[in-house]
This record gives sequence, C-alpha cells and structure tokens, in this order.
Amino acid sequence: MLHIPILRHGKPYQSVETIEIVHHATGEPVARISQANSGMISRDVGRMDHRILERFTVADLIAASKRAGDLFLTASLPLGDRTQSFDEYIRQLSATTGMPEVICRGNADKIRRMFAEIDVVLAGLTRGFDLTILDRGYGLNAARTGSAGAGSQQGMLSYFRQARVFGAVLPSNSPGVHSLWMPAVALKTPIVLKPGREEPWSPWRIIQSFIAAGLPAEAFGFYPTDHAGAAALLRVVDRAMLFGDASTTKAWASDPRVELHGPGYSKVLLDDESAKHWHDHVGVIASSILANGGRSCLNASAVWTPSFGREIAEAIGAELAKVRALPADHAEARVAAFANPRVAEAISATIDQGLREPGADEVTQRLRGTARLANLGRCAYLLPTIVYCGPCKGGDTGDSESTDGRPWLHPLANREFLFPYASVVECPTVEMTSRIGSTLIASAITRDKRFIADLMACGDIDRLNIGPIPTWRISWDQPHEGNLFEHLYRQRSFQIEPAA
Repeated sequence: MLHIPILRHGKPYQSVETIEIVHHATGEPVARISQANSGMISRDVGRMDHRILERFTVADLIAASKRAGDLFLTASLPLGDRTQSFDEYIRQLSATTGMPEVICRGNADKIRRMFAEIDVVLAGLTRGFDLTILDRGYGLNAARTGSAGAGSQQGMLSYFRQARVFGAVLPSNSPGVHSLWMPAVALKTPIVLKPGREEPWSPWRIIQSFIAAGLPAEAFGFYPTDHAGAAALLRVVDRAMLFGDASTTKAWASDPRVELHGPGYSKVLLDDESAKHWHDHVGVIASSILANGGRSCLNASAVWTPSFGREIAEAIGAELAKVRALPADHAEARVAAFANPRVAEAISATIDQGLREPGADEVTQRLRGTARLANLGRCAYLLPTIVYCGPCKGGDTGDSESTDGRPWLHPLANREFLFPYASVVECPTVEMTSRIGSTLIASAITRDKRFIADLMACGDIDRLNIGPIPTWRISWDQPHEGNLFEHLYRQRSFQIEPAA
C-alpha cells in the first residue's frame, strides 16, 4: 500500500503509528499515513534552521515559485517510496475527499496560479514596496516610477521577520485554501504543516514542487497528527494559520500568533433597485452558492434583499435544484460525497430542526421533489439547499433582540454548512450593514452611493465587492482574509548615517 511519510527537516520518516485513509466510494484503503506525536513536533520545530531561506533573495524565491508551479502541474514528484503524476494526484485527492475530479482540477489550477503569480500576490501583501528591502533589511520606499523626483514618496523602511517558523493546521474540505499559506515561502519563512486527515495530497505535492524547484528540503516540515499534535504545532511555531469550524477556532481566538480561518458567512447583498431587477442576478447568486461544491468560506451562505425575497429564493432554488448526486469521476458532478454518511445525516438533521421554527421554508426540496439527503452506494450527498427565512425582525418592530444585541434572525438565516446552502433574508437596505454580522466576503449588487458608503464603513465585512461579482472571485493582489506579510513581519523604525 502507498505510504505517506512524515517530513522531518526535509527527510521522509516512517512512524510506528499510522492511520489508513480510504476511498470514499468503495471503502478500499488508498494510503497509510505516518503519524507524528506532539513531542516529535515540538522537538523538530525547535531545531529548525529559521534562516535557511534567507540565503535566497526574494527575486530568487519568486523565480523558484514559478518553476514549482510548472512542476506541480506536470512533473512526477516523490510520494513516499514512489512517485506521483499530476493525474494520479487528482484521482487520489478525489478518492479520499469525495470531491468531484472536475472540482479537484479547478482547485489545482488555483494552486498553480498562486505559484505562477506570486509576484502579484506579494505586491498586494506588501502594498507594492521594493521587495529588495526584505533582502537588505532596510531601504528607501520610493515610488515605482523610478526616480525620487516630484511626486515620489520617500522614506526609510525596515522590516524584520517575527515568524522564526510558520505553521498551518490545514483542512480537508477544499485544496484551494493552500494558496493562503504558500506566499510564506517567498517571504523567506520555513514552513511546518499539519495536513487534513483526508487531504494530505495537496500540501505534500506543493512541498515537493518547491523542493524540486531548488529550495532546500530542510525548510519544510510535514506532520500528519491528531488534535494534540495540532495543538502542539500551534504552540511552538511563532506564527500560524488555523482552519476549522467555529468550535475549533474559538479556542485560539485570543492568541494573536494564530490567524483564524473559520466559517466565512459570505453574503450577496441587493439594494432596493437591484432587488427590483433580481432576475438579472440569479446567475451570479447561484454561482456564489454552488461554486467549488459549496465547500469554501468564499461561498455565499446568505442572500440579503430588501424585497422580493420569496421570488429570489424560488428562482435560485429552481436553478440549484437541477444539481444531482453523481459519482466523483462524472464530468458534470457538482457536489462532493460524504464518505461518512453520519456526517451528512447530522447536518441534514440540524437543518430540519431549524425548519421547525416558524418563519422558514426550504424551497429546493419542494422544487426538486426529492430529499436533500441522497445516497449513492456507500456515500451520502447533500444536495443544494435554499431556505427562505423571510423578513429580518427587530429594530422598530419591537421584537426581541438576540443575545449579541443584534435584531433577531431565524436560526437558519446565518448558518454555514459544508455543502451548497444559503438562506434568503429580507431586510431594509438602510439597516443591512448593522444587521448582517461577521461577513468574510460581501458582494453588494448596488450603485447606491449612500449604501456603498455604509458598506465601506462597515467593520463586519472583510472583503467587499461592489457590483454583480460572485463571492468566489478574488484578486491575487488583494488578500481576502488577513495579511500574511503583516502576520510574518514587523516594521521597525530605522535610521542610518549616510556615508561620508
């Protein structure tokens, strides 16, 4: 059987403790994965050479990243005592995660683009200053027009890396999330990764691509482990990313070293005028909900509109009700399988419980004529679900408020699940920004200057799209959740006496 080892200071290591991951559809073992314990992780991280990537310039690392992107897509790379082609990577990724192969390829292309466009990404993260400053440690922040003449902005900049080692505790739900930690390599920071249980494939292949492109293997650690090992990793690295649900991320909410990536609660917002023309926007809304199998924090989990909520819910529901449960290798597969049917059953039961509260109506199940929970072989699928939650209550109506002081919403109005799910909520445009709550991405379909001003001032929105832009469309030059450069580096005041 294929064995996936631990990577300790760049060297594969086979542990006595292993787990098996199986094919979601057949239950047959796909790979045996060595498991690291918390003591091993703590020791290894403490011994890492945190300056190993400083021998390279940022330009060198950018060039290596571009080479790595080509290798990621085309090369047969080491995997345990074997090699893995790109097509094998896609099949294995789909086999253990249940994601359709067509979605796996889309995520792989997102990873390739991060490799290839890393210079654009770094320009966005650093806001365009001269990256040679990170090589020297200091330099002039002159405008990119070249000379220091009129209109240029000069000033001495100095940064130091406060992350000796950067760690990430990764999920299994969507390979595209790896694009969030990858720029750390070009920023000269050694990496330690804890992969998701069913998704060791992408982080391993990314690491091997960097190594094959000429970067030192000692700069990378790969530690499949349990919850205790993940906690140890977060404790011993200097800066980290943690992906997980609300219960997982809550425990680390007060630790500034850990950048949290939990539920996104992304939304599509319509104003009074766009709501009148809602039929023009059904495609953008449906795409925001369904893209990537609904598994990403970028997916919309709610649609807020001042009017025509029922009509919008029915139209989106009719579009998404066309999606069927199909095998992962089917070209038209759009939703992922749950290899453990009990997970799908628990999510479905949570929605059913919420529907018992008055004021909500699931439109997709009625339009589809079948239940949202579908079985195909040994797997379970959750089919796209749209719930009309009606008007947002509270404010001037005198209705009670929720425990956080916001006006009451139906329990299903602000939920996020691991499949294409969205609520449709009616709320006056002028009240939306005070009621939507935490929102990773808001795609506001509006030309209303007052509403745009309210959105710009809203502290609950991390990324704002103005216009009919699907929530999943991101710009590489603008980080959509946190700023990795500011997480890894700290600016210092600096002066130097000019040479005589």
